[in-house]
Amino acid sequence: MQNLLLQTVDKFFEVLYFLILIRIILSWLPAVRNTGLGAIIYQLTEPILGPIRSMIDASPIGGGMMLDFSPVIALFVMKIVCSIIKAIILAVL
Repeated sequence: MQNLLLQTVDKFFEVLYFLILIRIILSWLPAVRNTGLGAIIYQLTEPILGPIRSMIDASPIGGGMMLDFSPVIALFVMKIVCSIIKAIILAVL
């Protein structure tokens, strides 16, 4: 049971990681970004990237930045959250 739960958590975060990487690539390709697949990827990743982008914009260093660093921060935070969840699973089960 414990291994299955750990594998599920790993796969979930791998899919999110992959979707964010695809979104980064799509941001460089505006023609592809406006397709149905691009819209789906944006809808799946915006709940993660939107709040991070808002926090960056509200910070003193974030206003008016030319580059969007929210995917980088999201990937970093996701790695930490995944590790915490796996540690909790190992401690409880």
